[in-house]
Amino acid sequence: MRLEKCWFCSSTVYPGHGIQFVRNDAKIFRFCRSKCHKNFKMKRNPRKVKWTKAYRRLHGKDMTQDSTFEFERKRNRPERYDRNLAENTLKAIKKIDKIRSDRASDHIKNRLKTGKVQRRKEARKQLEQGIHLVKAPLALAQDSSLCLPKIKVNVSQAQTEENQPMEE
Repeated sequence: MRLEKCWFCSSTVYPGHGIQFVRNDAKIFRFCRSKCHKNFKMKRNPRKVKWTKAYRRLHGKDMTQDSTFEFERKRNRPERYDRNLAENTLKAIKKIDKIRSDRASDHIKNRLKTGKVQRRKEARKQLEQGIHLVKAPLALAQDSSLCLPKIKVNVSQAQTEENQPMEE
């Protein structure tokens, strides 16, 4: 049983599923669902469509370079069946899946760190602006380092039409 990859979104296409398109030059395109096939016919670039694997990899949202991807490569050379080799391969697949999932979670944590730092900066700034809501006014009066410096602004009261009371 051969599992193919969708040409557009890179998801797995199982046997008996999806659509296959053969171009005049005998190039075969496999699609997992009609959504991918329609986007292909509309000549959309998978690297510019946000839900595709190509977009996610290009914009650093998914892992791109990892040694565990080497095991997923397509191999066309048939191997002679060996029971011990098959058993060892199945054990290795479990280990590789665990390693890949650990690395993927580390990648996600590293991506989210920048957002966490940004949220902390925004929270600190908001707290500094609204410290009078958190601290008692007497404590602020005693410790001047807690409040923002007061700025004096001179406003001239020029008599203009805008300042005149409205007439009915």
